[in-house]
Amino acid sequence: MKICVTSQGNNLDSLVDPRFGRCQYFLIVETDTMEYETIQNTNIDAGGGAGIQSAQLMAKEGVKTVLTGNCGPNAFRVFSGAGIQIMTGVSGVIREAIEKFKNGELDGASNPTVGSHFGLGEFKGKSFGAAGMKKRNVAPPISNIPDKEIEKGEDLEAIRKQANVLKEQLNQLLGKIKEIEDE
Repeated sequence: MKICVTSQGNNLDSLVDPRFGRCQYFLIVETDTMEYETIQNTNIDAGGGAGIQSAQLMAKEGVKTVLTGNCGPNAFRVFSGAGIQIMTGVSGVIREAIEKFKNGELDGASNPTVGSHFGLGEFKGKSFGAAGMKKRNVAPPISNIPDKEIEKGEDLEAIRKQANVLKEQLNQLLGKIKEIEDE
């Protein structure tokens, strides 16, 4: 089966990127053979429409499933219309995430997990486009969670899921730091 995994690097040993539309790379993987193609995401600096354009690209590539950390509403609509399954809350090393997928250990998303423009980030109430951020020197934005009270259980569940993804990514980054320091 042909799937896409959002990636922070250009190979199967890279980490899953928590963003869909503004991820660094898309790895298109044939799950039977583990052969893959790396596509650098040209939408990463788009002022708007990154999720839509990225989702349309995945439809053109013929992927059946996308593994990612989060998916916004616009990309989610494109995927739904194209019959592409979305697996969110995915984190860790891509090779391991694919194994979890193949073993049926990942859950499909029935709703977007973040709001529009998730990948753009926010600082003290002011939004900054991806073009204003220095690549690789800024951590992916945590969320655009509104300051209002959470009213729906599914919103709270999406935030909990995102928090778990971030915890796992933090543990992996701390492990990599320790490996480098121990060298």
